[in-house]
Amino acid sequence: MAKGFYNVPAAKNEPINSYAPGTPARAELQAALKEARSQEIEVPMYIGGKEIKTGNMGRMFPPHDHKHTLGHFHKGDASHVKMAIESALAAKANWANLSWEHRASIFLKAADLLAGPYRAKINAATMLAQSKSAFQAEIDSACELADFLRFNVQYMTEIYKQQPASSDGVWNRVEQRPLEGFVFALTPFNFTAIAGNLPSAPAMMGNTVVWKPANTQIYSARVIMQIFKEAGLPDGVINLMYVSGPVAGEVIFSHPEFAGIHFTGSTEVFQNIWKTIGDNIHNYKSYPRIVGETGGKDFIMVHPSAKPETVITAITRGAFEYQGQKCSAASRAYIPRSMWAQVKEGVRKDVESFKIGGTEDFRNFFNAVIDESSFNKLAKAIDQAKEDKDAEIVIGGTYDKSVGWFIHPTVIEAKVPQYTTMVEELFGPIITVYVYEDDKFDETMDILDKTSIYALTGSIISQDRYAIERATKRLVNCAGNFYINDKPTGAVVGQQPFGGGRGSGTNDKAGSMINLLRWVSPRTIKETFVPPTDYRYPFLAEE
Repeated sequence: MAKGFYNVPAAKNEPINSYAPGTPARAELQAALKEARSQEIEVPMYIGGKEIKTGNMGRMFPPHDHKHTLGHFHKGDASHVKMAIESALAAKANWANLSWEHRASIFLKAADLLAGPYRAKINAATMLAQSKSAFQAEIDSACELADFLRFNVQYMTEIYKQQPASSDGVWNRVEQRPLEGFVFALTPFNFTAIAGNLPSAPAMMGNTVVWKPANTQIYSARVIMQIFKEAGLPDGVINLMYVSGPVAGEVIFSHPEFAGIHFTGSTEVFQNIWKTIGDNIHNYKSYPRIVGETGGKDFIMVHPSAKPETVITAITRGAFEYQGQKCSAASRAYIPRSMWAQVKEGVRKDVESFKIGGTEDFRNFFNAVIDESSFNKLAKAIDQAKEDKDAEIVIGGTYDKSVGWFIHPTVIEAKVPQYTTMVEELFGPIITVYVYEDDKFDETMDILDKTSIYALTGSIISQDRYAIERATKRLVNCAGNFYINDKPTGAVVGQQPFGGGRGSGTNDKAGSMINLLRWVSPRTIKETFVPPTDYRYPFLAEE
């Protein structure tokens, strides 16, 4: 068989379409939206390359138009979890033994399919089922997922190229083996790119995967699976199933071949998973890899030297793009009293200019939250803030679920820095502001550090370089992704590897080599060309 060392195409970030009026991309996306809304589809599970239908159906609908039906998906049970595990294990040997360049080719082809013929379809699916605007869908489901696939291929080759030194008469080598067993990918609703990356990153490194997406993301997960299949992914490498979390966990976390979990979701769920794995540790063939990104209470720290217009835009975009349903969304801000009136009025004007409604109307900046459960949680927080003496709603504070799950952009001013919405993750379009005295910048950073269990993203906004340095050093453990004079959102694959510590996860940095290293188990090989034939060392010789 012919062999070679191969250089993969250089990874570069997928260009972002503007979808401005009159552009071909806009027309194509509008046509895809119209087609998707005109039909009700049936979504099977994909296990071992087969379409599995149970007849136990779940309804899919747009969060911004919950009376409209997009289709139905087939719900699975414990038997389907077992089937997915068996399919993954059956596919393991052939997939692990496939030459790495062929694994690379599959995912590079998937990236090109995603960025090309499937672009409008995946964006339309994300817009409809997850209520993302055209731009938010584009940067997520098309561009970021394509970036994940291309950059991860590049990182894979860099990992394989890393080799140890060899002394005279010896050749040292390191090979990167996939984990022994199967990997479980548990993915969230809010990013189609995350839903595609969590199963594909371990698979790229030679692992086989059992994948459970959030129910509200199944509509677009189906498109991801279609892309993988068209790209040539062999049957059983990634198995897509729709079961409840507890049912999946009971089967998966008790299986001896469980090798790891790739997770994005809530801190509470992740901690329970970790505990379950710990309780079952004696059952496993190997110690499972636990990789998770779990949310945040992301901050904007404003210094008195900051430009108010910069702060206003950071709040408006950071807190309200995609209805605040990003793990990195700004949900608390610390603003000096001298600046607060101007910032508050600027944010108010921005919010009043928002057009709110369905994603099919491209003029709408703001859309719906994901489901009724989220709506109820956010509405409860707003109602509580209206009653509490330690809080005041200064912008927004209204909501409406008659057509869709609409929580209107809301700004709460907290009278005490430990007010509930400064501490707890809400995952919606609510930001809480604590106004501090201008001469209390350093003391306020201490408060910020101790306020929340999370440490995902955060930013400092300042024109004073000394203050920027103080904040960068003082807040070193408060955010895994730290921004200077910007909103705390918008990490780009290949530019800002993403992840945080403390209650925000294991900080294994999606979109970097760090993450891929978690899905391999290295083996060191030492070959001695002329082996010794006598146990005696020279120092043992007589004088």
